[in-house]
Amino acid sequence: MMSPPQSPRGDAPPHIRLNSGTQDILNEGQSERPSTARQPSTRSLTSFSRPGTAPGLRSPGSQNSLYRQSQQVAESAELLLPPSKTKARGFRDDSPLGVGSALSSRRTSWSSESVGSRDSRLGPFASPFDDSRAPSRAGSDEDLNTQTVSEKYNILPSAGLLLFPEDVEKDDWLHNPDPNEKEPRDCDIFNRRGLVNVGGLVFITLGILVLFIVFPVVTFVHKAVQPKDGPCVNNPLCIEGKEKVPLLKNIRTGLIDPDTPKSAMTRKAHDGSTQKLVFSDEFNKDGRTFYDGDDPYFQAVDIWYGATQDLEWYDPDAITTKDGVLTIRFDAFQNHNLNYRSGMLQSWNKLCFKGGHMEASISLPGRGDTIGFWPGFWAMGNLGRPGYLATTEGLWPYSYHDECDVGITPNQSSIDGLSFLPGMRLPACTCSGEDHPSPGKSRSAPEIDAVEASVTFLSEGSQNGIGQVSQSYQTAPFDIYYQPDYDFVEIYDHSITAMNSYRGGVFQQAVSGLTNLNNNWYDGKQYQKYAFEYKTGDDGYVTWHVGDQETWTMDTRAVNPNGNIGKRIIPEEPLAIIVNFGMSNSFAAINLTGIAATLPATMRLDYIRIYQDEDNEMMTCDPPGYPTTDYIKKHPEPYSNANLTSWVSTKYDWPKNSFMHDCKAHS
Repeated sequence: MMSPPQSPRGDAPPHIRLNSGTQDILNEGQSERPSTARQPSTRSLTSFSRPGTAPGLRSPGSQNSLYRQSQQVAESAELLLPPSKTKARGFRDDSPLGVGSALSSRRTSWSSESVGSRDSRLGPFASPFDDSRAPSRAGSDEDLNTQTVSEKYNILPSAGLLLFPEDVEKDDWLHNPDPNEKEPRDCDIFNRRGLVNVGGLVFITLGILVLFIVFPVVTFVHKAVQPKDGPCVNNPLCIEGKEKVPLLKNIRTGLIDPDTPKSAMTRKAHDGSTQKLVFSDEFNKDGRTFYDGDDPYFQAVDIWYGATQDLEWYDPDAITTKDGVLTIRFDAFQNHNLNYRSGMLQSWNKLCFKGGHMEASISLPGRGDTIGFWPGFWAMGNLGRPGYLATTEGLWPYSYHDECDVGITPNQSSIDGLSFLPGMRLPACTCSGEDHPSPGKSRSAPEIDAVEASVTFLSEGSQNGIGQVSQSYQTAPFDIYYQPDYDFVEIYDHSITAMNSYRGGVFQQAVSGLTNLNNNWYDGKQYQKYAFEYKTGDDGYVTWHVGDQETWTMDTRAVNPNGNIGKRIIPEEPLAIIVNFGMSNSFAAINLTGIAATLPATMRLDYIRIYQDEDNEMMTCDPPGYPTTDYIKKHPEPYSNANLTSWVSTKYDWPKNSFMHDCKAHS
């Protein structure tokens, strides 16, 4: 193994010199020391004209020998002053790669200690204690280090150095703040800042005192002195001392009209049971109006009934009460780009019923032998608002069981054009989290018609016309060819009643019976009762009436499952009342010449009454399991804007269902 390279000094300890002077440094204190008193200056450690004090080998112009003992050298070493300008001195930012003269005594970590600047014969393992300038023999005069401390260590100040406490650094805002803030601060609080600070403290203090002291005290005292409940407590409309003054005469205070005769309080149902009167309106008060908010139970709408492409505009001004009856006037009055004006009265979302008997005493408009008018008295599920097509899309005229099959799909998944319906919007199998008023139940807006009046002709060539009324149950999804099971349909007098050959179309299936009328029951001459009674459930039915006679009955089994379509049911939905007087080519041919002779025509109603079983009264828009009002409240726009004709035109999504979409139905 090779031995490590030997130092040129051998085993001797490293030779370190602190000063290049040869004087006796132990006795130097006895000699006279140069004065170190500060001279007036401009706060600079160096004078621009002061000569250098430590000549060395790097200063060729120096007159001092390298080994000459000089007081100047001692003074330089003592005062640690820099050399003169002629001896340019490098600083920390000088390039470390610059190598000085071989005789230069100034060394840096790059020049005097780096491997590249040392004697190459020492090799890469040279010790930092090895002296590259070691003499060849001990005691030689060359064994002297003339480098001063001021030259060896860069202790000179850099530009901008602050030496005295009163010196100010330009950007030291922490220790030398703005001169304006050096002035002594006084205790004057009467300035804006002081007022804000003190005012804020006062405000917070007062707030805390009020919150935790004043408020509890006031609450306690209020409870102690609060008067007992009376008729005017919490009622701003109450007048003290006038509690027993009668209310306004035209304001209804109950469901049963006080003018209803005692003989009309009960009736016999289809099954022989007794039904009691639960609602009535006799219309005996003249001058009633039915604008929105005028009446607690009915409202006249202001719309065009686009669902059937009517020729008239429905205007609330066309409906009033006169001579003890409700009147709906149809006249030739141009408005809204239409040639006729009439009225539609609804109890939608105001008065609803489920089950029972609904009847009205009506004198039909026009003439029994003149075809064209389309008066109606009917009921529809409260989830759909008549004339507001966005609300009825996907709901009317469905009345389906609580299961999901192809009957809920668009067009009933049939390619033969049987149905143009968009599919059921609120089936029983809507996905969990979807928008549904009562998840798990099929919800819709079914329709039952007590009156849709028209004309039939007893002779060919449209001769000998008489009035005729269609009484029907509208439903969806549809039977094949719209054909119900007529084995479960009963007609009571075939001489005046027959089943309608029209069974429906692409938008509805109609199970309808037609009954002939007396032409005296028109234009205010005489009145006749028109009604239907229905019962929900598996043993449900619908029975229609003209006068006191039953005309025909449809049992729920008439719309049992058929093919791939499930059971249609007698409506479980709460129904609202509708009375309207329209005209449309979609219902019947129009004899404009004959109609013109009857204008203005008036439809008159003497009363509207509803009966229900004594043990099953249900006059509500939110029956158990079938709420409607909250759903309507959550979707105000489609129920108030008749210009929205489809659900997609609203901001609400069509609910998904587990039958058509990959999701889990609400359990």
